[in-house]
Amino acid sequence: MPAGLLPIIYLAFIGLGLPDSAIGSAWPTMAPELGAGVSWVGVVTMIISAGTILSSLQSVRVVERFGTGRVTAVSVGLTAAALAGFSLATEFWQLCLIAIPYGLGAGAVDAALNTYVAVHYESQHMSWLHCMWGVGASGGPLIMGQCLGAGSWSLGFLVLGGLQFAIVAVLTLSLPLWRDKKLPPAGTDGAGADGGDAPAPISRRALLRRDGVLAVLICFFCYCALESTCGVWAASYCTFARGIDAQTAASWASLFYIGITVGRGVSGFISLKVPDHNMIRLGQALIALGIGAMLLPLGDTVLLVGLVLVGLGCAPVYPSIIHATPARFGSDVALALTGMQMAFAYVGTLVVSPLFGVIGQWMGMDLYPPYLLVFLFVMVVAAEKVNTLMRRRAA
Repeated sequence: MPAGLLPIIYLAFIGLGLPDSAIGSAWPTMAPELGAGVSWVGVVTMIISAGTILSSLQSVRVVERFGTGRVTAVSVGLTAAALAGFSLATEFWQLCLIAIPYGLGAGAVDAALNTYVAVHYESQHMSWLHCMWGVGASGGPLIMGQCLGAGSWSLGFLVLGGLQFAIVAVLTLSLPLWRDKKLPPAGTDGAGADGGDAPAPISRRALLRRDGVLAVLICFFCYCALESTCGVWAASYCTFARGIDAQTAASWASLFYIGITVGRGVSGFISLKVPDHNMIRLGQALIALGIGAMLLPLGDTVLLVGLVLVGLGCAPVYPSIIHATPARFGSDVALALTGMQMAFAYVGTLVVSPLFGVIGQWMGMDLYPPYLLVFLFVMVVAAEKVNTLMRRRAA
């Protein structure tokens, strides 16, 4: 594998993270200017999620035909164009239209790069890969907060789009490094590598019948529902439930992503000694502590600590679930299953985060911490179900 490829993959994940929290951070300011309700941002995230679900489910076919490098460059290009489009929007319906290419750009590259690293690299690289996502995701609100301070959310999206286009240029120049680095076709487990006929890829129905697959999909659904809800609505919760001004709230929302970023950097070293399933448990315990801190009526300092703790807890969960996929279920189905996991993740974003917007608007943003707690509980139950099945298989 070319020595320069891993930094390029890291850079691509910075690009993947940059826009993830931008619209949530800007929404308290954007909504009145666009004549939109507080909960309407959920419509935009639903459209984005629908696009990512579609592209995630098609990731096997797309990557096998065009290769991981090309899929990555084109996908980041789509998100860059969407961010530039957001900066020009003057009506809410325009945001909804521009959200379509944004969503399509995110899904395939997410599944492809996650599987690529899970198959070709050790667990610490998966943690560090998602640390790079956190760099982008925490940088997005900080950039948006500075631009809001200058009085322009449009400028924030324009700056983020420009950074994305710069990453696209680097990815395009790096395409020769991705040659002949194809993932094993789903369902083949390396069959056909010598030129022989490869078995047909496994169907989604057959994959769902495998022990533990449904439980790991539910676990992934709940984790991503929790993460997306926490990230999208952190600024709104701080503003509408805790009385913090919009600019400060946008910057505070980045603390959640900073927690993820720092946590994934540290997790890369811890994972050298701790197996994936225990990394997931560690993360779940920290999330519980963070939500507990937000529930306590002890002032803004404890709220800040809670946001950081939830971010730190989220840090090892996502990369550990993905990295464990080939070992748990086989490298032959790793890309297909990772695509399904991405799809379930975005279903969580599609349904759960917008649902909280409606609940928050009509029943109060104070329900933000209890809402997160519900999905943490279900995630823990599903994760332990997978662990039990894996222990029985190993016995």
